[in-house]
Amino acid sequence: MRSVGPLAVCGLDRLPAAQLDRDGRGPAVTVHDLPAVNASLNALSGILLVIGYTMIRGRRIAAHRRCMIAAFVTSSLFLVCYVIYHAQVGSVRFTREGLVRPVYYTILITHVTLAAAVPPLAMLTLSRGLKARYPQHVRIARWTLPIWLYVSVTGVLVYVLLYQPTWLL
Repeated sequence: MRSVGPLAVCGLDRLPAAQLDRDGRGPAVTVHDLPAVNASLNALSGILLVIGYTMIRGRRIAAHRRCMIAAFVTSSLFLVCYVIYHAQVGSVRFTREGLVRPVYYTILITHVTLAAAVPPLAMLTLSRGLKARYPQHVRIARWTLPIWLYVSVTGVLVYVLLYQPTWLL
């Protein structure tokens, strides 16, 4: 009997790139690739949030709606992949020393604290917008957008500081 891996849970096992690597010998994507996928999903979510905000400022409601739904979907995919990764790998220690260490932990603590608020805030904001409860939508969106955007951007920073070469800082 075959075990169900993280790619199957995400539905990514059906993509051609997930089937074979360039030499045709094995999977091209493993659980260890998920941090980069997660950073990409966070970055995409942040970009969609900024575009969505720009669209609503220009009174392009349909485009705003599409961008915000897409941001919600990318953030949801991130959350699924994040849980899968950490269920498989566990915690990853930050091993760097020096000035970067307090910078990393400051970013990480604020990121994690605010990230806990994003799913309920995003669902509430999205729900009010889709139900055309615009005054309530606007009131909560004024809080949701900056928090969600901060979490998206700092998620990418956490990835860079944790997984990328030390010459960056």
